[in-house]
Amino acid sequence: MRQRLVVVGNGMAGVRCVEEILKRNSELFSISIIGSEPHPNYNRILLSSVLQGEASFNEITINKREWYEENGIDLYTGETAIKIDSQNKQITTNLNRVIAYDKLIIATGSEPFVLPIPGVEKEGVVTFRTIEDCKKIIELSKGHKQAAVIGGGVLGLEAARGLVNLGLKVKVVHNMDYLMQRQLDPTSSKMLQTVLEQQGIEFYLGKVTEKIAGEERVEKLEFTDGTEIEADLVVMAVGVKPNIGLAKCSGIETSHGIIVNDYMATRTSDIYALGECAQHNGIVYGLVKPLYEQGQALANHLCGIEEQGYQGSILSTSLKVPGVDLFSVGDFTENETSKMVKLENQLEGIYKKIVFQGDIIVGAVLFGETASGSKLLDLIVKRKHVNDDEKRQLLQINERGPTLFKQMPQSEMICNCNAVSKGTIMEAVLQKGLTTVDEIKQCTKASGSCGGCKSMVAGLLTYINSDECDETIEQNTLCKCTELTEDEVVYQIQQKQLSSLEDVFTELNWKSENGCSTCISAIRYYLAMIYPGHDRSIKKDIVNAQLEEDGTYSLVLQMYGGMTNVNELQMITNVMKKYQILEVGLTAEQRFQLKGIQKEVIHAVCTELKIPSIPALDNTIRYVNTFFGEKLCQCSNEKSKQLAIEIEKEVGQILTPHRVIIGFSACKHQEKDLMIKDISIIGNNGGWEIYVGGSTGQHIQQGELLTVTKNLHEVKLFLSGFVQYYRETGNYQEPIYEWIKRVGMIHIREVLFETSLCRQLVERLEEDRAVSLEYVTK
Repeated sequence: MRQRLVVVGNGMAGVRCVEEILKRNSELFSISIIGSEPHPNYNRILLSSVLQGEASFNEITINKREWYEENGIDLYTGETAIKIDSQNKQITTNLNRVIAYDKLIIATGSEPFVLPIPGVEKEGVVTFRTIEDCKKIIELSKGHKQAAVIGGGVLGLEAARGLVNLGLKVKVVHNMDYLMQRQLDPTSSKMLQTVLEQQGIEFYLGKVTEKIAGEERVEKLEFTDGTEIEADLVVMAVGVKPNIGLAKCSGIETSHGIIVNDYMATRTSDIYALGECAQHNGIVYGLVKPLYEQGQALANHLCGIEEQGYQGSILSTSLKVPGVDLFSVGDFTENETSKMVKLENQLEGIYKKIVFQGDIIVGAVLFGETASGSKLLDLIVKRKHVNDDEKRQLLQINERGPTLFKQMPQSEMICNCNAVSKGTIMEAVLQKGLTTVDEIKQCTKASGSCGGCKSMVAGLLTYINSDECDETIEQNTLCKCTELTEDEVVYQIQQKQLSSLEDVFTELNWKSENGCSTCISAIRYYLAMIYPGHDRSIKKDIVNAQLEEDGTYSLVLQMYGGMTNVNELQMITNVMKKYQILEVGLTAEQRFQLKGIQKEVIHAVCTELKIPSIPALDNTIRYVNTFFGEKLCQCSNEKSKQLAIEIEKEVGQILTPHRVIIGFSACKHQEKDLMIKDISIIGNNGGWEIYVGGSTGQHIQQGELLTVTKNLHEVKLFLSGFVQYYRETGNYQEPIYEWIKRVGMIHIREVLFETSLCRQLVERLEEDRAVSLEYVTK
């Protein structure tokens, strides 16, 4: 029998969670939704667009009543849950309806905060939170001319712009010295104020409202400094507070919001909370993207999909006001641990500020030109290292119009709320003949949430239909098992918090249940980078063996430094005799390779050898070559052999973007052969020279000198730091020499020679090494 799932709240968070549950398992629950408003699910965030005349009430409806019926959902609109009986698992509504549940989701959202000042009860004072509020404001605007908006945040400014469109004279009152102080710095805020003043809005900053004066209806606002302004309509937009009344009266633990864990579970059995009423790690989120991420995490948990749960969100903000391009993300405050880069062009009204910790972006503010907003958000979420060239590119003023979209890669996200890329939109438009932004929204969900990307979607549609567009849809999917590109797979892993191969195959609709060698290796690498130290074991019968054409398997044995001993040789001989393995050879990597192993004995062979085998599928540091036995001189090689073995034990088998070969030599007598390795360590006059970026492939080239040191500890430090930086910033299947060309040797040296940064890289490598070795020896 289906479990009974009841959702209290018919808003964006609760219904999005239901959508995610239906995607995963539509047969698991019998679902009921209780909504206090008399409407089906609508986009509350786009109410400001309705007020501004940019959208209709019908256009902001997300799921019509037919959707509920088609999915077998019982919808109770205009009805409010007033009591939860957690012992008997029942909910009572204000209409005396009793609904039983097995699992309960509280998604009651928030309610507008009303200043506790005299006069708030007067006629003409309204809040701005629901469709009814929006209709009331539109109706009141017909008979009044002087409007005051209390609150200079996002909601207040969007409401003010809507009132201007309704023909009112509008004043915005804000108790701080500059607008949107949580999302902007003083410079960008002043630029925003200037643009809004040009659109007809007056501002009264640093004003604290003491009283709303008038007879029965509002006539003016009086401030604590003794000044006042006239107003016959007042919109209260000073913020919201979590709607936790139902939870509190039902004995569910609350603080600022309903307290939940990473799986959005309250401390009462089988009761969950998400959205603006939920408090996760002390934070209550009020933006749409975190609410969706919470819904995905809860859907996974309720459907029995193992994952790490909700880990918090990086907040980004845009403003839905015509003529204003604004974007902020992350932590853009300046302190002793951060550095920043700025661009301010007062002639064109453009301002960009990007804040770094080391060379990782932690926050940004953009005003006047926000085309790089999606890229910045991606860099912050993925904690990507940014080199000097990329920093300069981010500060450039992008071309506008068709040129902007022509230069944009198809993998770049247009709609971050719903993870919709340029390529996805292009494919939908070209293949399905879409002609309007609304059709794109219905097909792909782009611009269907916060609405901040609507202008980008409109611009992309214009570009697609212009003579400038000569692009074809890129079919560079990760592999034959999926329709997604590599970037899209990585993005979905992060957005849906997928933490295993099985999660990726299930959640991203993989065509092959077990994947293929290409995607298994790629996904394992990206999981290792996204979740350092996380268990990434693969559920496969054979892990490190390679299937040959004749149906048997081959196994390459790990030999540290390319060396072995009599005990290992005897062990290999005994195993070969016991399991009738007739063929053994030496690979180019100075490793033994056993061939012709039958499938039924492969596990026994691996167990009895007690020698780690090299993963057949993954990119790793494949071997450390010491040129032992190939000496053309009398130089002592004991130090180099020992160092090679130590290095291989420290970094060998660690996942890398591309297979890596390291070469060691005690002296420079074999320099020519050695320096075409990815990494070369060469002894010279009692010290060591480290070369990187050699290539033995189609483009044979010698490596470039990274550094010289006499200290063995520094050799290990620089080598480990270099490898980890390559792991964190290299693209999958990008060899070291190409990576160096893209990132720049000067930048790499700057990172490695900054002691604290290099140590952090080494620490992260060591954290991941233990898991990788555990996987290899399974």
